[in-house]
Amino acid sequence: MMVAQKCWCAEGSCCSKWGYCGTGNNYCGEGCQAGPCYTTSSPNNNYNYNYNNIKGISDIVTESFFNGIANQADSDCEGKGFYTRYAFLEALNSYPRFATVGSSDDNKREIAAFFAHLTHETGHMCYINEINGTFRDYCNGTNSDYPCVSGKKYYGRGPIQLSWNFNYGPAGKDIGFDGLNDPDIVARDNVIAFKTALWYWMNNCHSLLTSDQGFGETIRAINGPLECNGNSPEPVARRVQYYIEYCQQLGVDTGNNLTC
Repeated sequence: MMVAQKCWCAEGSCCSKWGYCGTGNNYCGEGCQAGPCYTTSSPNNNYNYNYNNIKGISDIVTESFFNGIANQADSDCEGKGFYTRYAFLEALNSYPRFATVGSSDDNKREIAAFFAHLTHETGHMCYINEINGTFRDYCNGTNSDYPCVSGKKYYGRGPIQLSWNFNYGPAGKDIGFDGLNDPDIVARDNVIAFKTALWYWMNNCHSLLTSDQGFGETIRAINGPLECNGNSPEPVARRVQYYIEYCQQLGVDTGNNLTC
């Protein structure tokens, strides 16, 4: 199905088995991957694309935009080829309010903010796992709702580096994986990886932008205790620079309150 990452078609068009958009039997017949496919055995039936939401975002998060970030990762990066535009768009099915509930500029700013943090957290989609994460203790033993499982590590994984048992547990519960017993699935399944990033974003960052609190508050929501209030100004500056860069690419102003 990975061929479909280059085939987000306009409404009414089909994605052929070769990954091209069009209509008619060659596109909507045997092997059709998405859209109004003719055959009941089409791979389209394995997916539930919400074209109204995804098509709008895919028009903003173009291949050029996405690959402009991913292509900066070195060829030997563990994340090279793991983070794909297709996986991101597929994950959006579970989060229909992401970048869809505000004005056009609001939505573009949310996309710019999300990818600014993703770029910083993964080093331009180079890292799947936190550097030296296996040596760090991310177990909060006082959390009885989501207790740590012996032998499992809850270090950062995925596009926004999901960390701690109290995040892996509820993320897994909401998304549909065993976050406490199998946190490594976030580093194995690229769609789940993007879903964890969107899960964290929608629960902690989305409302900050829709209420116009600014990009700086999203930094605080992601890594505030370590970076904000002058604790570590360099990563804050990098996050802000990525955000400014992506806003420029998307043709939207940054809004206020850029730092924390």
